[in-house]
Amino acid sequence: MLTILGFAMIATFLVLIMMKKMSPIAALVLIPALFCVFVGKGAQLGDYVIDGVSSLAPTAAMLMFAIVYFGVMIDVGLFDPIVRAILKFCKADPMRIVVGTALLAAIVSLDGDGSTTFMITVSAMYPLYKRLKMSLVVMTGVAAMANGVMNTLPWGGPTARAATALKVDATDIFVPMIPALAAGLLAVLVLSYVLGLRERRRLGTLTLDEVLAEEKETETVLVGAGAAAGTGTGSGATGKASAPAAGTGGSTGGDEAADDFQGLDPNRPTLRPKLYWFNALLTVALLTAMIMELLPIPVLFLLGAALALTVNFPHIPDQKARIAAHADNVLNVSGMVFAAAVFTGVLTGTGMVDHMATWLVDIIPAGMGPHMGLVTGLLSLPLTYFMSNDGFYFGVLPVLAEAGQAHGVSTLEIARASIVGQPLHMSSPLVPAVYVLVGMAKVEFGDHTRFVVKWAALTCLVVLGAGILFGII
Repeated sequence: MLTILGFAMIATFLVLIMMKKMSPIAALVLIPALFCVFVGKGAQLGDYVIDGVSSLAPTAAMLMFAIVYFGVMIDVGLFDPIVRAILKFCKADPMRIVVGTALLAAIVSLDGDGSTTFMITVSAMYPLYKRLKMSLVVMTGVAAMANGVMNTLPWGGPTARAATALKVDATDIFVPMIPALAAGLLAVLVLSYVLGLRERRRLGTLTLDEVLAEEKETETVLVGAGAAAGTGTGSGATGKASAPAAGTGGSTGGDEAADDFQGLDPNRPTLRPKLYWFNALLTVALLTAMIMELLPIPVLFLLGAALALTVNFPHIPDQKARIAAHADNVLNVSGMVFAAAVFTGVLTGTGMVDHMATWLVDIIPAGMGPHMGLVTGLLSLPLTYFMSNDGFYFGVLPVLAEAGQAHGVSTLEIARASIVGQPLHMSSPLVPAVYVLVGMAKVEFGDHTRFVVKWAALTCLVVLGAGILFGII
């Protein structure tokens, strides 16, 4: 009964948000509360919620101060060189812009934190998508998939959890999987190319003058940077020739105009060029301390945000202005995390998640025993989407590993197969970082889900297929 109710609760939640009948925050709170009553444990709802909030409070704190820290770093210009390089490659071509989104998300994902990746990627690419009237769900989908592949880095979370749960070395899991993960990243880039071509065909021919005329009617604000998205005094005031047609990528001689598509305003008053190397070293030190686990991540970002604000904006009114500029994102994301705590608290506290996992393991045919690597890889798609990484890796994976060992399948093979589902996992409603992504991009979570699930699942299958082909899984 708990198994059926667990799947029904998840299905109800997904259907309601995808049909836009409820907001994600309301659905995350009200749906599990209702099902908790159905289970007959309404009296324990308060305990479940408090347990869920307690478990996710460090994550909420980390996201709050990470948003402030990286928001300040974006404001002061730390990432402008990377952004300029990506934008120079993109020009005014939708295909290049989508591919550039995937490349930027993959590069920034090296720090192992999804929220950081999404803040930088959206801040850089959002103005381009808005100016060219491109689909914002393409941006969120491509960024989530690229980050999902890179999330398998040993310091990213899933690999470390698998290693801990099965008592193996994280290096022994990750290093052999590099060819399969490279195939997955290549699949994301190819998919980005295809989606970019589709956007290019849909938009037809655009000129910079047409885009700027549209901007005069609707001002585009750079989400996350607290500054104007466009360079209103740049391309429009100089009377330059029209940008190349969006379908040509600059082949018509309009490269100079295309270069004026700025992702971050180069004249914004928050820039601190004299402090560039201080901010760069501070960020490197922060990420190094995070990887080395010198302090808990929430504490590191709390200290980093305080130091970044103090040094870059020594005057208190300026500090308040920077905090206010990012307060909207902080409130939206932290609110979503605490709402998700209700969902996870009920799912775990009522025992639904345990019954769902046991049922899925029990229905595996006996004949599939020698192929438990393949089974684990396939199960990782739905399980890591409907469950937290902690629930899957510490609750389900050990059971799958034991079943595999009984049929001669090594623990390492099961561990490698377990990280296959991460490109899909990064768009799960239980992943706090995805709310940073859709919130900053001003995309409805339901729209993002409808778009990304099929492509993310395909990426996961490419990784799994490559792992089997290369003899890794």
